[in-house]
Amino acid sequence: MDIRQLLNQLASAETQLQAIQFIAPCVAGGRVCTRVAGMVYQFMPQPRLVEGWGIFQPVNAQIATWVEAADLPEITTYLQQFPAMRLRLAAQLQRQTWLAYPVNEADMRQRFQTVKPMLVHLVTEGVAFEQIVARWNGNSAWFEAVDRRADPTIPEMLQTALQQLIPIEKLQFKDCTPEMRSLYELVTQRTEGFAQPQRDERRLQQALQWGGGALNQFQDRGDYWTVDWTTADGVRHTSAIAKSDLTVMSSGICLSGRDRDFDLQSLVGVMEQVED
Repeated sequence: MDIRQLLNQLASAETQLQAIQFIAPCVAGGRVCTRVAGMVYQFMPQPRLVEGWGIFQPVNAQIATWVEAADLPEITTYLQQFPAMRLRLAAQLQRQTWLAYPVNEADMRQRFQTVKPMLVHLVTEGVAFEQIVARWNGNSAWFEAVDRRADPTIPEMLQTALQQLIPIEKLQFKDCTPEMRSLYELVTQRTEGFAQPQRDERRLQQALQWGGGALNQFQDRGDYWTVDWTTADGVRHTSAIAKSDLTVMSSGICLSGRDRDFDLQSLVGVMEQVED
C-alpha cells in the first residue's frame, strides 16, 4: 500500500468515526478504545471522570462523548470476546478498581505467561477473598461476575482468620491452597494493625484486659517481652513474659519461685491479691 492509499484509508476511517457509536469500559481518568476499519482508536471520554460501561459517540479522532450506560446483554457480548480468568479479590484500591490474585497459578502461567497480583476494573460486587470471573483484553482485566461455582465458605474462613490476626505461617484450614495463602499475605500487607509489633501489642492488651489490667508499654527482648502494665487499682508492674504462650518468666515481685505457674492474664489477679 502506498502513502496515498494509507492516507485515504485514514481519512475514510475518521469519516466513519462520527457516524458510529460503540460500547467500551471506562475507568475515571482513563481512555476508551474501539476499532474502525481495522484501526484502533483511543479517545478521551467526556465527561472526563465518567466511569462504567458506556455507549460512546466520537466527536473527532481524539474525543468521544458518553451517550448512555450500556445494558447487561451488551456488556456480556463485549466481554465474551476475551478469555476468562478466575481470580480472588484482595483489596479495593479506588472506586471500582480492585487488586486480585489468581485462583490457579499454573493455569494463569500457561495461558497468560504471568503469575502476579492484578488490577481488575469495574468491580460492581464482591468482597475481599471472594472468587470472581474477569476478562483479559490484552491490556487490562475487566470484572464480569462473582464466581457462583466457588465454595462460599472459603472467603468466610479467610475473613475470620484476618479478623483474628492469624499470621500467614499459622493459616490452616481444609482445602487451603498455596494461592489462597499468597492472597492472604497480600491482604495482610494492606491491613492496618497486622504488622508484627501491632499484633504483639494487641495480644498483650487482650491478655491484660481479660485479667482486669491495662498495658502501658512493652519492649521486645528476643524470646520474651518486658511488659509495663497496671492493675485495675492503678498500681504499675513490670514483668517478663514469654512470647510463645505468655507464660510469666519473671513477675517483678517474689512469688516463691512460682512465676512460671502463671500466664499474663492470671498474673493480674495474683498481683491484685498481693497488693491487698
